[in-house]
Amino acid sequence: MNIDDESETAVRPPPPDFNGSALEIFSIIEQQPSRSALYLDIDGTLLDIAPTPEAIVVPPGLADQLAALAAKLDGAVALVTGRSIARVDALFEPHRFPVAGLHGAEMRLPDGGLVEPALSSAFLAAKEELRARSKDLEGVIFEDKGAAVALHFRLASHHEAVVGALMQQAAASTGEHWALQHGKMVVELKPARSGKGEALERLMGTAPFRGRYPIAVGDDLTDEEMFAVAAAAGGAAIRVGDAAAPTAAHAWIGSPNELRRLLASIARQPEGK
Repeated sequence: MNIDDESETAVRPPPPDFNGSALEIFSIIEQQPSRSALYLDIDGTLLDIAPTPEAIVVPPGLADQLAALAAKLDGAVALVTGRSIARVDALFEPHRFPVAGLHGAEMRLPDGGLVEPALSSAFLAAKEELRARSKDLEGVIFEDKGAAVALHFRLASHHEAVVGALMQQAAASTGEHWALQHGKMVVELKPARSGKGEALERLMGTAPFRGRYPIAVGDDLTDEEMFAVAAAAGGAAIRVGDAAAPTAAHAWIGSPNELRRLLASIARQPEGK
């Protein structure tokens, strides 16, 4: 599959006969890496889901493979995640990639510039209230992300309703500048003016991402916004995991391991192939 070469900003939408083929989408990167840009979620996409946020495992060599892939795409590889930038850097050290952290609430742009949200006193108070009240919920994990806070109930699904109520109360106490984000067995309170779709739009407007064919890959409800943005820009989206879930993605990949194999294969290819 080829991409039109009409102008620097022209991109071509995928043909209607993808038939769920992620391989066909990734062939764009293989054939024309200088015209492609890749936006990757982390948990459940690049990395296998773990019982707790801190139990996540980065397979040996993955960070170097991502760096090699980024070099092949002239730097047009970004991580778009619910994790903080600091945590992303710790996972993939020593490499530093463009990152939209906390669902885009904080960003490290390709030129190294940082975008960071201001924390209100109401948000800080709500965070401490959630920290205290979650201690009484066995199996519920409190995660302080700095400019966001999350309660995970993967280990305590029977507390889902209680967690939802607590987070609703926290959101109501912080005002219109903070909003809830639901994910897989987690509810998060984050800056309202953030989202993976907005993050993707901002990255797409910066070099080296500008004018390239956007390919977004994720696994969760939080990734659907960037799927829609990529599609609207004439790009493609791939969802990892359960093929029965409703999605705006064009194709599916069965697991993070399968995605890692595809990325490693592209990263290993010699220049000009």
